[in-house]
Amino acid sequence: MMNRETSIRPRKRKYCEEFLKYGFTFIVDAGIEKPQCVICNTIMSAESMKPNKMKRHFDAKHPNFAGKDVQYFKNKADCVQKNRLDSGGKYQQQNVAAIEASYLVALRIAKAKKPHTIAEELLLPATKDIVRVMLGAEYVNKLNTISLSNNTVSRRIDDMSADIMEQVIQEMKSAPLGIFSIQLDESTDVANCSQLLVYVRYIYEGDFKDEFLFCKPLETTTTARDVFDTVGSFLQNHGIPWENVCGVCTDGAPAMLGCRSGFQRLVINASPKAIGTHCMIHRQVLATKTLPQEFQDTMKSVVSVVNFVKASASNSRLFSKVCSELDASNNVLLFHTSVRWLSRGKVLKRVFDLRDELKTFFNQKSKPQFEALFGEKNQLHKIAYLVDIFAILNELNLSLQGPNATCLDLSEKIRAFKLKLQLWQKKLDENRIYMLPNLSAFFEENDIEQETMNRTILSVKEHFKILEEEISRYFPNLPDTPFALARSPFTIRVEDVPENAQEEFIELITSDAAKTDFSSMSVTKFWIKSLQSYPVLSEIALRLILPFPTTYLCETGFSSLLVIKSKYRSRLDAEDDLRCALAKTAPRISDLAKKKQAQPSH
Repeated sequence: MMNRETSIRPRKRKYCEEFLKYGFTFIVDAGIEKPQCVICNTIMSAESMKPNKMKRHFDAKHPNFAGKDVQYFKNKADCVQKNRLDSGGKYQQQNVAAIEASYLVALRIAKAKKPHTIAEELLLPATKDIVRVMLGAEYVNKLNTISLSNNTVSRRIDDMSADIMEQVIQEMKSAPLGIFSIQLDESTDVANCSQLLVYVRYIYEGDFKDEFLFCKPLETTTTARDVFDTVGSFLQNHGIPWENVCGVCTDGAPAMLGCRSGFQRLVINASPKAIGTHCMIHRQVLATKTLPQEFQDTMKSVVSVVNFVKASASNSRLFSKVCSELDASNNVLLFHTSVRWLSRGKVLKRVFDLRDELKTFFNQKSKPQFEALFGEKNQLHKIAYLVDIFAILNELNLSLQGPNATCLDLSEKIRAFKLKLQLWQKKLDENRIYMLPNLSAFFEENDIEQETMNRTILSVKEHFKILEEEISRYFPNLPDTPFALARSPFTIRVEDVPENAQEEFIELITSDAAKTDFSSMSVTKFWIKSLQSYPVLSEIALRLILPFPTTYLCETGFSSLLVIKSKYRSRLDAEDDLRCALAKTAPRISDLAKKKQAQPSH
């Protein structure tokens, strides 16, 4: 029985160099040699280690190579051996995992806003060192199959950017109602090139989705017509009509907000139902720039102090030494930049915290005009008030920032702030200043004359009144009836609803299911869900809340642009890197990898 089993066991054939003339080399799999074609990389069974079977494959699959000599096939065999990943027979041409790894590394580089050369110069060598130490030198060669050259990373980022754009365009076109809103802003990059940045908001999977749309250079001028043509060209290239734009949010530049030829006017001419909004953060900053004269003078003095200390390296070092000797919590001052929303409040807070150190420093520098600012109580209490009021304004500004905000949410915050100002004015009439903690503490800790306190309170009340008037001017008609319909539909009258939606409105307010949904869902999700049951009414509400209330995303996008397009990469076309870095939509890397053929790193 044993002899019979042994006689029928197939004989293991060994590879012979003569098989090269048929275009075959070999691979060892589980200790068994198997023939492999050097042209198509096909691995045949061990039983096919016969000249006739190899010749049959060669004649059937590769007749065009019949005239090649043995040396040609030997060179092909060497390439196959070099590109082989492991003994299992996985090759570069078939290794989707290596390509996916290349895409994933490129995506991380884009999200980290790093130069494309960092993969080949740092990441791959560092990874090889880690693998060599942790796993062993025999695994390092596998990393050579991942292509991470500068050009490859650039192509990977371009591919992922195109895939993200394709998905975003498809989502915009398939969105309910087909409408979307945009926010845009223009800024100059490090190469003095004017860049137009655009974000889009549309309905996706039952909620609003804010997404990066594009970043295009404005080659010559930056007029409203140039911006309009750039956006229009993009929409036209992707088959999207202007009529689908339901809202556009810009800053307060005349080219954007001009009532006759501004960008918003051009958009409304092309899409009459569109709503134009002025960035609420920008309006809030404009509304808070007005100060009574005495506080303006104090603010200018503080800025002069900071500029003097920061004007030279020696002054900065000396002041830092003074702070260290006095055990101050900080040892540097901050610059005030008018275009930075929060800088005034931060600068004032730092100066007020370091007032004793500044007094000592200016005493040593023999600068009596600056020393008096921190030696006289009449000046310090004004700084204390400025610290408090700008802390309040910065808190409001921060509450207006962030993604996924709607005009309803931010309008409520502005309205609440107006009511607070009215309340605080009444409290000041009672000589109560609890809303200004630094000023209140300063009065308690120092012997301030009652006359000075009363005069200060009058100045504060005057400033509160100016703020209230300015905010009312920049934010008129906040409790508008259409917004009341979107925010609280169950509290308004039928007569306040547009006539074409009154019947649906009656059905809505009498529906217990709708009331339950409204109490348990966000406003945006509620109206999106109501599209099927109340299409006309829901469209009215969605057209009001879909527009962006601020250009916050553009501002953060420009911050990323400054990192990506630095003076060391001033010639870079940053759009694809920006899209991969900022987009919420993930690229379909697996699908992209299947379309590619891997190339090894060198």
